[in-house]
Amino acid sequence: MEAQLSNLLQEIGLVPQGVLKSLGGGDISAVYRLETRQGAVIVKHDDAERLAGEAEGLRTLREAGSRLVVPEVIGQYGTWLVMEALEAAPRTPQGETCLGEGLRELHDPTGDAHGWSRDNACGLTPQPNAPLDDGRVFQRERRLLPLAAACQQQGRLDEALRGRIETVAWSLEEWLPNIRASLVHGDLWSGNVLFTPQGPAIIDPAVYRHYPDVDLAMLTLFGAPGPAFHEAYWNGNAPADWPRHEALFQLYPLLNHLLLFGGAYRSGVERTVTTLEAYRA
Repeated sequence: MEAQLSNLLQEIGLVPQGVLKSLGGGDISAVYRLETRQGAVIVKHDDAERLAGEAEGLRTLREAGSRLVVPEVIGQYGTWLVMEALEAAPRTPQGETCLGEGLRELHDPTGDAHGWSRDNACGLTPQPNAPLDDGRVFQRERRLLPLAAACQQQGRLDEALRGRIETVAWSLEEWLPNIRASLVHGDLWSGNVLFTPQGPAIIDPAVYRHYPDVDLAMLTLFGAPGPAFHEAYWNGNAPADWPRHEALFQLYPLLNHLLLFGGAYRSGVERTVTTLEAYRA
């Protein structure tokens, strides 16, 4: 076992029993399950700064006090993170309801500034979070414009489509209200939701404060939460203009996937831009 991990385990009082067992996935980081004398844990190996941001995010989500399960961070040092292992349970309508209610509880408390006290990462993409008072400016300056520029620099976005994205970004004040900022998970696709015997859990965050639509749009883009989820989250009162909000807040993760994984996501970016343009026609 790598010396830095061995020292971390010793420091946090865990005695390994067996070897690291690789888990599925791991496109961004290496993820393992480790049996210890004190119980099973999850071990991640990744860039130290990304892991520090993830550990802070997990602690923040736990402290938020929603009914959502968040794995406890047991220890983090350098390129290793050790956290509580969660056991899987079947996905049920009751679990979907609890997920919707828990996410609503997470989003309910609000603050003045959009952003976070530190930058973090969404996947491998650095995520600038310097706070701004206006959420529309934050979405434009910290999310859409940097990602569009990065995609064009990598040859994954042509000048014309980048220009259309910039037009969308500069038109936000025409229709999107500036609201007080909610704590968001920040990378809440379906793979970062687990159903456990204790209830739905959320993992692998990229937290900051912004429109709660961030989490809802990501869930519907890369997953399919059921009717029980939506009924619980909206409490029967989904906003009439949700489809427009959904399209806007799906644009950033689509750009991120285009940047990370290539041209297969370009058509999704263009469709979403076309949807947003139609509202202005």
